[in-house]
Amino acid sequence: MEAAQAKAGCQSQCGNLSVPYPFGTEDGCFMDSKFFIKCNKSVEPPKALLQNSTIDVLHIDLDAGELRILNWLGSDCYNSSGSSFRFSTWLSSGLYNISSTKNKFTAIGYDTYAFITGSVEQDYATGCLSLCDDISDVINRSCSGVREYDISLASYYNHSRILSFNPCSHAFVVEEGEYEFSASHLNNSGEDWKLPMILDWTIRDQSCSEAKKDPETYACKENTICREPENGNGYLCKCGDVSRGTHMLKSDIDECETLRPCSSTCHNTFGGFYYSCPKGYEGDGRRDGSGCSPMVNHHNWKLHITQTAIG
Repeated sequence: MEAAQAKAGCQSQCGNLSVPYPFGTEDGCFMDSKFFIKCNKSVEPPKALLQNSTIDVLHIDLDAGELRILNWLGSDCYNSSGSSFRFSTWLSSGLYNISSTKNKFTAIGYDTYAFITGSVEQDYATGCLSLCDDISDVINRSCSGVREYDISLASYYNHSRILSFNPCSHAFVVEEGEYEFSASHLNNSGEDWKLPMILDWTIRDQSCSEAKKDPETYACKENTICREPENGNGYLCKCGDVSRGTHMLKSDIDECETLRPCSSTCHNTFGGFYYSCPKGYEGDGRRDGSGCSPMVNHHNWKLHITQTAIG
């Protein structure tokens, strides 16, 4: 399957991130402002940011309707005189759902209670609590835990009983399987510590049947299937028998003409192409491959096969 494609004439790459349509980095290249990716070219390599935020975008998955981002931790640190500094973290995407199946709310600390709450239009709350006195008691603990959240941390005793090995508490939402607890994290200040998480995205807030009523704005083009995800509103376009990346773009690119990849006959398809060799010839037909060569008559060949097993 070919790589996902940007809109014709638009930037398809920002640093290490491929930016396929409906996302884009410039006006006229994304479907609407929800899909704007800011490409910060003042750093090397360029950094892709979610809209105008400071949130790094690591990967865009068209088939799953997911964004993989990098987000901050919340931290609460203490010294011998009491509180040293507190760094709260929050996320208010407004346009994206925080995946409820691929993320976990996690708290680290031995004198810690952490809350994750919603606000504005979403009222919810959950939390984690941890109390211990000795580093030898360290074990892993996690709390499972959507478009926004606010994480707050506090301590019962200002970490005074465990200051020597655990001056800070931390809490964060992280992609499941991407965080593995280590005792060394108990002594981490949390500054510049980011972890990946997953956001779900869809095309607009319409069902497939509603979207199809307006052919002009309906995003799923030829050879695609409209799919409604289990979580959240909106719809996604899943490819039928064509490659990813062309399923939301109206026009097709003639790769045979633009790439000229074949040494023999090239056949253009919507979203792709394939090769063929003339009758009596064999090979992969690729200019950078074996090309096409006359077939050899194998009828008079004898092949001796020896089978060996090593145990």
